[in-house]
Parts: sequence; C-alpha cells; structure tokens
Amino acid sequence: MNIKPLHDRVVIKRMEEEKMSAGGIVIPDSATEKPIKGEVLAVGAGKALDNGSVRAPSVKVGDKVLFGKYAGTEVKLDGTEYLVVKEDDILAILG
Repeated sequence: MNIKPLHDRVVIKRMEEEKMSAGGIVIPDSATEKPIKGEVLAVGAGKALDNGSVRAPSVKVGDKVLFGKYAGTEVKLDGTEYLVVKEDDILAILG
C-alpha cells in the first residue's frame, strides 16, 4: 500500500463480516451491511491544536478499531478498498 494519511487521518481496511447468522443461515452479500470494524494500516502525524502543537494519535498501525457507520471516504487502490477517516470518527480500539 502506498498511501500516507495527513494530519489526524487514519487509513483503515474493513474486516470481513460473518457470512452466516447465529442460527446457521447463510447471509448473501446483497443483504449484509458494510462492516464497522477494521484494521489500522496507516496513521497521520496527529491533530494540529490551536496553540500550534500537535496531539499524537491514539491509534497505531495494527490496531483493530470500531468506526462510525457512515464515517470517512472510501478509496480504491490496486483493487483493494480502504477507508480514510478522521481519528475523531474512530469510536473504540478492540482488544
């Protein structure tokens, strides 16, 4: 991947959702929603604050995160889809 996010932006690759329900029913792709979980692939330098300093990002490459359903901008590079979001749009880090 050749993408470097700026400032407080984060590049995420969506994780695949389960294709089968808890009851064993296979869910077709057309009926599934886009996943809201992903893995952080790249992180910008941080958010510029009003006093001129830069706040370091809370997430790091490799973190598994939850993000807002309609957050970010989808980007397709070399046949792979990525999501570029502001760090504020990340809701939680999965442990």
